[in-house]
Amino acid sequence: MEKLDLWEMERELHAEGIGLICGVDEAGRGPLAGPVCAAAVILPPEAELPGLNDSKKLSEKKREQLFPEIQRLALAWSVAFASVEEIEERNILGTTMLAMNRAISGLSLKPELALIDGNRNQEIQVPSRCVVHGDARCASIAAASILAKVSRDRLMVELAREYPQYGFDRHKGYGTRAHYAALREYGPCPAHRPSFL
Repeated sequence: MEKLDLWEMERELHAEGIGLICGVDEAGRGPLAGPVCAAAVILPPEAELPGLNDSKKLSEKKREQLFPEIQRLALAWSVAFASVEEIEERNILGTTMLAMNRAISGLSLKPELALIDGNRNQEIQVPSRCVVHGDARCASIAAASILAKVSRDRLMVELAREYPQYGFDRHKGYGTRAHYAALREYGPCPAHRPSFL
């Protein structure tokens, strides 16, 4: 099986005359606890990032290695969160869009086009296109997926210090057997999403 060319999409868009393209992805839509995190990244064309891939396909160690490399190479990058309260108020899809818009508006350069991982971009406030499985098909979305995942994981490790009984440092808020057992024993904490329980 040939290796997917992560730069193909950006190359085609640059050929159409679109200059600054940002990739946007989120982490933490599914967990029972913690915020949603989104990242936006504008990479220089054909940037050398050996091992770049969808964050879900990389080990934690590899993600941690790529994180500072992406920040160093990117023309602009931004990470943003949306809180548990916002998830409860707006629903998870609306909150994901909120975090994505925050990440895009946090960029030091204004993108001409945002490539959004997934199939929803209705609420994105800049010109955008959806890319289904974008984190595995497109370099800038793959880079954004890593920044979002690592940033959120680090925040969950901090939350684990505050609420050690739940093991957030291990499962990052996802609904594992150990997490459900801790919920039965201790009940939810302020980091939990009531509507997900």
